[in-house]
Amino acid sequence: MIGLLVQWLLSAVALLVVSHFVHGFHIQGIGPALIASLVIGLLNATFGRLLKLVTLPLSIFTLGLFLLVINALMLWVASWFVAGFSITSPLAPLVAAVILAVLGMIIRTVTR
Repeated sequence: MIGLLVQWLLSAVALLVVSHFVHGFHIQGIGPALIASLVIGLLNATFGRLLKLVTLPLSIFTLGLFLLVINALMLWVASWFVAGFSITSPLAPLVAAVILAVLGMIIRTVTR
């Protein structure tokens, strides 16, 4: 349970870090970052899994790169639901998805 909370907190911090480096990706503090990381996790666990299953042939054809597009879509959808989290540039969620994928790998390695 503690590991899950630590991972949630580190994911929120990763979102804050990305918001400082990616133009058009804005989070207005730790509160919206915590809520956004929770919403992104729920979206990925439900809608994201369905999209990944439906687009599996395309993901195989692109050697997995299309999964970044799905993750960018999940970020964009999450920004609709979370006050204090906005995406104003069309490429911002894609760049953020790449950076968050790398940070996510680091977070999973550290929390195991």
